[in-house]
Amino acid sequence: MSDTWVTLAVILSGVAIVVGSVLWLRLHAFLALVFGALVVAALTPRANIEQYYMQSKSLSAEAAAAQADKTVGVRVAEGFGDTCMKIGILIAMAAIIGTCLLESGAADRIVRTALNWFGERAAPLAFMLSGFTLGIPVFFDTVFYLMIPLGKAMQMRTGRNYLLYVLTIVCGATMAHSLVPPTPGPLFVAEELGVDIGLMMIAGGIVGLFTASAGYLFAVIVNRLWTLPLRESPDVSLAQLREAAELDESKLPPLWLSLLPILFPVLFIAGKPIIESMTSLSGSAEMVVDTLGNKTIALTIAAVVAMLTLVWQKRTSREDLANAIQGSLASGGVIILITAAGGAFGGVLRQTNVAGLIEDLPRASPVIICTMAWLITAAIRTAQGSATVAMITAVGILSGLASRGDLGFHPVYLALAIGCGSKPVAWMNDSGFWVVTRMSGMTESEGLKFITPMSVIMGVVGLAVVLVGVTVYPMN
Repeated sequence: MSDTWVTLAVILSGVAIVVGSVLWLRLHAFLALVFGALVVAALTPRANIEQYYMQSKSLSAEAAAAQADKTVGVRVAEGFGDTCMKIGILIAMAAIIGTCLLESGAADRIVRTALNWFGERAAPLAFMLSGFTLGIPVFFDTVFYLMIPLGKAMQMRTGRNYLLYVLTIVCGATMAHSLVPPTPGPLFVAEELGVDIGLMMIAGGIVGLFTASAGYLFAVIVNRLWTLPLRESPDVSLAQLREAAELDESKLPPLWLSLLPILFPVLFIAGKPIIESMTSLSGSAEMVVDTLGNKTIALTIAAVVAMLTLVWQKRTSREDLANAIQGSLASGGVIILITAAGGAFGGVLRQTNVAGLIEDLPRASPVIICTMAWLITAAIRTAQGSATVAMITAVGILSGLASRGDLGFHPVYLALAIGCGSKPVAWMNDSGFWVVTRMSGMTESEGLKFITPMSVIMGVVGLAVVLVGVTVYPMN
C-alpha cells in the first residue's frame, strides 16, 4: 500500500472512531476524541511523523526523529496540553461571563431593551439580534433557555407569530455559536489556523449577520405558511411565563453595564491591531494597548465586570457568588476538556502528514479549498450532531494547509468556511435540536420541518458569503 493510502486509511480510521463513538456508542465527545487521537497516534507510521516535523516545523532530521521516538501517550498529551494553554482560560472566563449575565439579569435587560427599541412589530428582529449578541459569550443552549420564555410571553401578548419568535431566536444564537469567539468552536478553529482572534470576531460577526438574516427570512416565510401553537413544555409552565413577563424592569441592571462584559473584549481585542496600525504609540501607551488587547486579559477583565455586576445588582453574598462561579466553571470545564481533546486529535492528525495529501490544493482556486472545508465539516456535523466536534475534527484535517503559509488567501476565510459548514444538518442526533423542540413545544416532525432546513439555508448562505469574500478580497 502506498504512503498516500496509508495516510488516508489512518485519517479515516480516526474520524470513524470519533463519529461512531458519538453516534452509535453514545460516548461523551471528550472520550470519543481521546480514543480517536490514541488510535491515530498508534497507527501513524514513524516516517510520516518525521516528514511532518521536517516539512511543517522545519526541524532537522535528528530533531524530527526525537519527536517520532515519543510514545503514543506523550504525543496525545502534548496536543491536549498545548490546546489548554492556548484557550483554556478564555473558555473559563467566557463561561463566567455567561453565567453572570444570566444571574444578574443583564441578559434579560439586553433582550427587553431590544424589544422596546424595535417594538412589537419588529420583535422577531429584536430576538435575532439579541440572540446573536448573547451567543458571543454564552453557549447556544443557555441563550435559548433564557430567551424562549420571552418568546412565549410575546406570543401570549400578541396571540400570533410564535413560530417566527422561536426560529429568530435560533437563527441568531446558533450562528454566533459557530462563527464568533470566544465561543469554543470558532475560538479553537482560529487558534489552530493562526487567525488573530480580533479578526475572527469581526469577520465572524459580518458573515454571521448575513447567515442569520437568511435564517430570519426563512422564518418569516414559514411563519406565513404554518402555525406553531403555544404548548405546555417541561421547562416552564404558562403561569411562570406570565410571572417572567411581568418582572419589574427596575430590578434589572442598566443597559450600558449589561453590554460592557460583551463589548469590552470585542472592542479591545479587535481594536488593538487597528490602533497600532493607525497611530504611533509611545512605550507606555503601547504597553497599555498590548495589555488590554491581550485576549486573556480582556476576557478576564470582562469576567470581573460581569461578576461585579452580579454582586451589585443582586446584592449577592460571597457564598452565592462562589456557587454561581462554581457552576459556570463546571460547565466550562467540560467544554475545555472537549476542546483540548480535539486539540490532541488534531495534533496527531497533522502528524500523519495529512497536508501532503492535499498539497496541490493551495495552487487550486480558493473557492475549491473553502468549499472543500465546508463540505468536510458539514459531513461530520450531519453524521454525529455536534457543531463544535465537527469544527474541531475538520480543522484537524485542514490546519496543515494554513501552517504551510501558501494558501493564497487569508486563513480567516478557511475558518469561516468551517464555521458555516458546522450548521448543516441539524436533526435528531443534535442535542441542540432537542433543546429547541422540547423547550418550544415542537414535535419531532415540526423540528425536522422548520429547524433542519433553516440550518441548511444558513450554512449555504454563509459559504456563499465566504466565497464572494475570498474571491473579491483574499487578503493574501
